Amino acid sequence: MNLSSLEVTRLEAELSKAVEAILFVAEAPLSVDELAKTLEVKPADIEGALEELGARLNQGSGIQLVRIAGGYQLCTRPEMAEAVGLYLKPQRRRLTRSALEVLAIVAYRQPVTTQEIEEIRGVQSDHSLRTLAERGLIEEVGRKQTPGRPILWGTTQEFLHQFHLNHISELPPLDEGEEPTLEEVGA
Repeated sequence: MNLSSLEVTRLEAELSKAVEAILFVAEAPLSVDELAKTLEVKPADIEGALEELGARLNQGSGIQLVRIAGGYQLCTRPEMAEAVGLYLKPQRRRLTRSALEVLAIVAYRQPVTTQEIEEIRGVQSDHSLRTLAERGLIEEVGRKQTPGRPILWGTTQEFLHQFHLNHISELPPLDEGEEPTLEEVGA
């Protein structure tokens, strides 16, 4: 079979797109041989596709084709670092009122069990506890020596950092019998 130069160019362009898509989803650099085996083509065809892809990406793309560790990977261009950094900057999502209530209870009553928190609040607090733990504000600090050995919760170094405290003792004092309010923990 004899392909015209136009057909060869189209096949090369399609192969280049396929290589680009695979490199886009790959978690690590891929070698020419790995790409050739995946796409069931010759390594020389992959080399041509990589050359075409690199040339295409060099025409004003924020992405570049980079040779790393014996393979190829798509990476953001160094000049895009500021834009990428803006996106990757941790997003400060606000805590819900219920999560702040739970955090205040843990901060002032630690170590405290889930049951003790729920007795104070009068509602289930599992979701708030999970959210606070995922954000690194509270953690399991032990187990209570009672039947069932429930988890004891306490605040973390991240809690101290976010609320600008050196030590938990720097929390504003509570009057006798007073429950902590959101304002007192800096919310």
